[in-house]
Amino acid sequence: MPPPVRPDADAVLDVRDLSVTFRTESGTVSAVDGVDLVLGRGEIVGVVGESGCGKSVTAMSLAGLLPSTATISGSVRLLGTELVGASQSTLRSVRGKQIAYIFQEPMSSLNPVLTVGRQVSEVLEVHQGLSRRHAMSRATELLQLVGIPSPKERVKQYPHQLSGGMRQRVMIAMAVAGDPQVLVADEPTTALDVTVQAGILTVLRELRDRLGTSILVITHDLGVIADVADRVVVMYAGRVVERAGVDDLFAHPRHHYTGGLLSAAPTPGRHASTHRLQEIPGLVPVLSSQPDACTFHERCPAADDACVARQPPLTVADDGLTAPDHLVACWHPYRPAAHSASEVAR
Repeated sequence: MPPPVRPDADAVLDVRDLSVTFRTESGTVSAVDGVDLVLGRGEIVGVVGESGCGKSVTAMSLAGLLPSTATISGSVRLLGTELVGASQSTLRSVRGKQIAYIFQEPMSSLNPVLTVGRQVSEVLEVHQGLSRRHAMSRATELLQLVGIPSPKERVKQYPHQLSGGMRQRVMIAMAVAGDPQVLVADEPTTALDVTVQAGILTVLRELRDRLGTSILVITHDLGVIADVADRVVVMYAGRVVERAGVDDLFAHPRHHYTGGLLSAAPTPGRHASTHRLQEIPGLVPVLSSQPDACTFHERCPAADDACVARQPPLTVADDGLTAPDHLVACWHPYRPAAHSASEVAR
């Protein structure tokens, strides 16, 4: 068992040995295997990896949002309350109030026939017990909080009348309306242009700074991680393969998968004709069961018989360069040229 990143007393969200399997027509699929994750008060933790690595399944499992075909084991403690195996009434009481989600497709998440003000005010009526009049007034304040201009006019508009960036800000306003201690932002900048992405990330940082909200950011984009996260969890094939502070991870990545992600990320200042982006060969495997081997061995340039024979544990890197809380699951840790978070930040 790897050491916790934060003391339990400081944890708002404490996830231990979380595993998720799905029943399918072709058998059982293992999506998440033994994930440990701790989110401290007022902290932003990024979970990064390719599509199919299990990061969104991990996020959805925290508050019991997965379909009935999913089986969840392990422990998810939110402010001391165990959510794995909790009753539906318990889960309903924490959703929106203690933990809230910002989803990546606001146009499919927002109701097209209700004004955005009405949609935000409904959250306030349910979770804060406000009257409709007071809820609408507070909804206007929340739209202003998340940086929407002319909020008194915007509350009267419908989702299709807003830009993609404004719709995402409305989703953030709805998420914070219940005054949750934890926000889970699942790919919050997908399909937005770079300028709008930067604005959304600024809003997340300001929410943390002004409200003390703890935020879990799920993304495939290392630029997002570099811009907002305090710590990073790297996932591959349902497992955590590396975990570290953001500056430490970019300066001293120790898993070959992390190194591949960094090498594949465009870096400002590199000329396209002289610096070709590297790719990670192959695809994330779909696992009917978690193998004993390192799940990355088929794509890893350093793999040998040891990698095929046994799964590497998540342990302290302890190489004289990395911080004491830098954990890696690799038999032959990566030794790259140093990167910096500022090189790939938005």
